[in-house]
This record gives sequence, structure tokens and C-alpha cells, in this order.
Amino acid sequence: MAEIKNPAHYVAGRKYEPWDVIADWDLDFDLGNVIKYIARAGRKGSEMDDLGKAQEYLSHAIEVRRARDAEN
Repeated sequence: MAEIKNPAHYVAGRKYEPWDVIADWDLDFDLGNVIKYIARAGRKGSEMDDLGKAQEYLSHAIEVRRARDAEN
């Protein structure tokens, strides 16, 4: 079974886990995932894959905000 509590790709050598930062900063789903994928980039699988995922979530967050702003 995969390690769920304190996985090494998030905590090794780090003071805070991404989910603690995400909660403290009150980030939504998209921005939370940006933090998560940046935090683990190169620590679990491909760095470029994780950075690409972070970029996709950031792009989606921007699209959502632009659409919301256009409605107002």
C-alpha cells in the first residue's frame, strides 16, 4: 500500500507538507494542486511531468478567474 501519511516525496528535508501550506493559505483546488506538484517536482517521478501538471492547474485557475471577471 502506498504511503499516505507523510510521504517522503513531500516531507523529506522539509518543514511543512504541501497540504498544511494549502490549508493555511486557504487555496482552492487548482492553486492547491499547483503547490502540490511544484513541491514534489523531481521527487516522485518526472520533474517535467510534475511541472507540466502544475502549469495545467495554474492555466485552469487563470481561465476560471478571467471568466468570472468577465461576468462581473
